[in-house]
Amino acid sequence: MNNSFVNFGRMTWAALRMLLVLTVVTGIVYPLVVTGIGQAAFHTKADGSMVKVDGKEVGSSLIGQSWNIKGTDKPDPKWFQGRPSNSNYDPLATGSGQLSASNPKLVQMVKDAKKQVAEFNGVPQSEVPKDAVTGSASAIDPDISPAYADIQVGRVAKANGLPVAQVQKLVKEHTDGRTLGFMGEPHVNVLALNIALKDLLAKQ
Repeated sequence: MNNSFVNFGRMTWAALRMLLVLTVVTGIVYPLVVTGIGQAAFHTKADGSMVKVDGKEVGSSLIGQSWNIKGTDKPDPKWFQGRPSNSNYDPLATGSGQLSASNPKLVQMVKDAKKQVAEFNGVPQSEVPKDAVTGSASAIDPDISPAYADIQVGRVAKANGLPVAQVQKLVKEHTDGRTLGFMGEPHVNVLALNIALKDLLAKQ
């Protein structure tokens, strides 16, 4: 009986020591090492890929944001618009609407959104790409397809009093190809594009 109690005590103490060691290693040492490597080798990405303009943070290149008229829920015609967001671009409430592609509610929402996007940009509904009327799985996708950027060129140019060719050039300059040449699809970062647009307007 005494031997069993002693053995139990020894095993318990060994388990507690192991728990303490693993807690220190995995809960303190490992996070500090990984954070240190991230800060040293990938400082910008480790801090959230924040984008600064004139020394002020204006957003993250990894998170989409609203480009509405200030104080309203209406999209501002002067700026390129991103994909719809089920979470209103809140990075703390990411996620899709969880509706299936055949859900009547989703089908109607897409039809309505397609009509609105077409009217807003002055193009036929047949030219509205899928990403203009459907949100991403995260609801905060910062990128749009070149096709969606293209249908916005005319509207953005007119709203800002710019030649269409100049705005179209901006889109081409900010269109990134597939990662490593074969992964994903060509895309345009909306924040980067709008910053470039702002710079162009400042030079006029």
